[in-house]
Amino acid sequence: DNIIVKDAGILVARLLKNSQDPVPGQDNGVTMLAVGTGATGAVLSPDAPTIYQRALNTELARKGFSATQFRDILGNAVAYPTNIVDYTCTFASGEAVGAINEMGLMHTYSLNTGVTNLISPALGGYDATTDVTNKDLLLNYSTMGPITKSSGAILTVTWRITA
Repeated sequence: DNIIVKDAGILVARLLKNSQDPVPGQDNGVTMLAVGTGATGAVLSPDAPTIYQRALNTELARKGFSATQFRDILGNAVAYPTNIVDYTCTFASGEAVGAINEMGLMHTYSLNTGVTNLISPALGGYDATTDVTNKDLLLNYSTMGPITKSSGAILTVTWRITA
Protein backbone atom coordinates (compact mmCIF):
# COMPACT_ATOMS: atom_id res chain seq x y z
CA ASP A 1 0.00 0.00 0.00
CA ASN A 2 1.08 3.56 -0.60
CA ILE A 3 -0.44 6.90 0.23
CA ILE A 4 -0.17 10.44 -1.03
CA VAL A 5 0.83 12.40 2.05
CA LYS A 6 -0.28 15.87 3.13
CA ASP A 7 2.97 17.56 2.02
CA ALA A 8 2.17 16.61 -1.59
CA GLY A 9 -0.64 19.16 -1.39
CA ILE A 10 1.89 21.83 -0.40
CA LEU A 11 3.97 21.11 -3.51
CA VAL A 12 0.89 21.17 -5.76
CA ALA A 13 -0.22 24.51 -4.29
CA ARG A 14 3.26 25.99 -4.74
CA LEU A 15 3.41 24.85 -8.37
CA LEU A 16 -0.07 26.18 -9.11
CA LYS A 17 0.97 29.55 -7.66
CA ASN A 18 4.24 29.71 -9.62
CA SER A 19 5.91 27.00 -11.68
CA GLN A 20 9.35 28.30 -10.59
CA ASP A 21 8.49 27.74 -6.93
CA PRO A 22 9.78 25.96 -4.87
CA VAL A 23 13.24 25.80 -6.51
CA PRO A 24 13.92 28.18 -9.43
CA GLY A 25 15.74 26.48 -12.28
CA GLN A 26 15.03 22.93 -11.06
CA ASP A 27 12.53 20.36 -12.29
CA ASN A 28 9.95 20.97 -9.62
CA GLY A 29 8.08 17.69 -9.73
CA VAL A 30 9.09 14.35 -8.27
CA THR A 31 12.90 14.34 -8.22
CA MET A 32 14.02 11.23 -6.28
CA LEU A 33 13.11 7.88 -4.82
CA ALA A 34 14.18 7.34 -1.23
CA VAL A 35 14.42 3.90 0.40
CA GLY A 36 14.73 3.14 4.08
CA THR A 37 14.77 0.60 6.86
CA GLY A 38 12.57 2.28 9.45
CA ALA A 39 8.94 1.36 8.80
CA THR A 40 7.08 1.03 12.09
CA GLY A 41 5.22 -2.07 13.23
CA ALA A 42 5.82 -5.78 12.71
CA VAL A 43 8.93 -6.65 10.68
CA LEU A 44 7.13 -8.78 8.09
CA SER A 45 3.98 -6.65 8.03
CA PRO A 46 4.75 -3.00 8.86
CA ASP A 47 2.10 -0.48 9.80
CA ALA A 48 0.15 1.02 6.91
CA PRO A 49 1.39 4.45 5.87
CA THR A 50 -0.46 7.58 7.01
CA ILE A 51 -1.03 10.94 5.37
CA TYR A 52 1.01 12.60 8.14
CA GLN A 53 4.35 11.04 7.15
CA ARG A 54 6.85 13.83 6.33
CA ALA A 55 10.03 11.82 5.62
CA LEU A 56 11.22 8.25 5.74
CA ASN A 57 11.76 7.10 9.31
CA THR A 58 15.26 5.77 8.60
CA GLU A 59 16.41 6.79 5.15
CA LEU A 60 19.02 4.45 3.71
CA ALA A 61 19.56 6.00 0.27
CA ARG A 62 17.98 8.28 -2.31
CA LYS A 63 18.50 8.55 -6.01
CA GLY A 64 17.19 10.33 -9.10
CA PHE A 65 15.30 8.48 -11.80
CA SER A 66 16.84 6.66 -14.74
CA ALA A 67 13.54 7.02 -16.61
CA THR A 68 10.14 8.66 -16.37
CA GLN A 69 7.40 7.66 -18.75
CA PHE A 70 3.80 8.71 -19.39
CA ARG A 71 1.38 5.82 -19.94
CA ASP A 72 -2.04 5.64 -21.55
CA ILE A 73 -5.04 3.96 -19.92
CA LEU A 74 -3.90 0.58 -21.32
CA GLY A 75 -0.40 0.98 -19.88
CA ASN A 76 1.29 1.72 -23.20
CA ALA A 77 4.19 4.19 -23.23
CA VAL A 78 3.16 7.47 -24.86
CA ALA A 79 4.99 10.69 -25.75
CA TYR A 80 2.23 13.04 -24.54
CA PRO A 81 1.18 13.95 -20.98
CA THR A 82 -1.42 11.73 -19.31
CA ASN A 83 -2.58 11.14 -15.75
CA ILE A 84 -0.35 8.03 -15.48
CA VAL A 85 3.41 8.27 -15.06
CA ASP A 86 6.08 5.70 -14.22
CA TYR A 87 9.23 6.65 -12.31
CA THR A 88 12.09 4.13 -12.59
CA CYS A 89 15.11 4.16 -10.30
CA THR A 90 17.96 1.66 -10.11
CA PHE A 91 20.17 1.20 -7.06
CA ALA A 92 23.42 -0.37 -8.25
CA SER A 93 25.66 -2.86 -6.49
CA GLY A 94 26.79 -1.30 -3.22
CA GLU A 95 23.93 1.25 -3.08
CA ALA A 96 20.98 1.05 -0.66
CA VAL A 97 22.28 -2.12 1.01
CA GLY A 98 20.01 -3.38 3.78
CA ALA A 99 16.55 -4.64 4.68
CA ILE A 100 14.40 -2.05 2.87
CA ASN A 101 10.88 -1.74 4.28
CA GLU A 102 9.87 1.81 3.39
CA MET A 103 10.04 3.89 0.19
CA GLY A 104 8.89 7.28 -0.93
CA LEU A 105 8.73 9.60 -3.90
CA MET A 106 10.22 12.96 -3.02
CA HIS A 107 10.63 16.48 -4.25
CA THR A 108 14.10 17.29 -2.95
CA TYR A 109 15.42 20.77 -2.42
CA SER A 110 18.82 19.70 -3.78
CA LEU A 111 19.47 17.35 -6.68
CA ASN A 112 22.62 16.22 -4.83
CA THR A 113 21.76 12.87 -3.19
CA GLY A 114 24.16 13.66 -0.35
CA VAL A 115 22.23 16.76 0.69
CA THR A 116 19.14 16.19 2.80
CA ASN A 117 16.80 18.83 4.14
CA LEU A 118 14.26 16.69 5.97
CA ILE A 119 11.24 17.87 7.89
CA SER A 120 11.38 16.60 11.46
CA PRO A 121 9.82 14.61 12.97
CA ALA A 122 9.18 12.20 10.11
CA LEU A 123 5.94 10.98 11.67
CA GLY A 124 3.78 12.15 14.52
CA GLY A 125 2.81 15.59 15.62
CA TYR A 126 2.14 16.86 12.09
CA ASP A 127 2.28 20.66 12.21
CA ALA A 128 0.74 22.35 9.17
CA THR A 129 2.36 25.66 10.18
CA THR A 130 5.91 24.33 9.69
CA ASP A 131 7.83 26.43 7.16
CA VAL A 132 8.82 23.95 4.44
CA THR A 133 10.82 26.46 2.40
CA ASN A 134 14.12 24.83 1.39
CA LYS A 135 12.94 21.43 2.68
CA ASP A 136 12.59 18.03 1.01
CA LEU A 137 8.93 17.13 0.55
CA LEU A 138 7.76 13.54 0.79
CA LEU A 139 4.95 13.12 -1.74
CA ASN A 140 4.05 9.42 -1.80
CA TYR A 141 5.02 6.88 0.88
CA SER A 142 4.86 3.09 1.10
CA THR A 143 5.75 0.42 3.63
CA MET A 144 6.30 -3.26 2.86
CA GLY A 145 7.76 -6.46 4.24
CA PRO A 146 11.54 -6.25 4.00
CA ILE A 147 13.33 -6.44 0.66
CA THR A 148 16.84 -7.51 1.56
CA LYS A 149 19.35 -5.97 -0.83
CA SER A 150 22.87 -7.34 -0.54
CA SER A 151 25.96 -5.40 -1.62
CA GLY A 152 26.22 -7.37 -4.88
CA ALA A 153 22.56 -7.00 -5.85
CA ILE A 154 20.93 -4.46 -8.17
CA LEU A 155 17.46 -3.18 -7.28
CA THR A 156 15.23 -1.50 -9.86
CA VAL A 157 11.96 0.06 -8.69
CA THR A 158 9.27 1.34 -11.06
CA TRP A 159 6.69 3.41 -9.19
CA ARG A 160 3.48 4.19 -11.07
CA ILE A 161 1.31 7.16 -10.16
CA THR A 162 -2.22 7.44 -11.51
CA ALA A 163 -3.82 10.78 -10.72
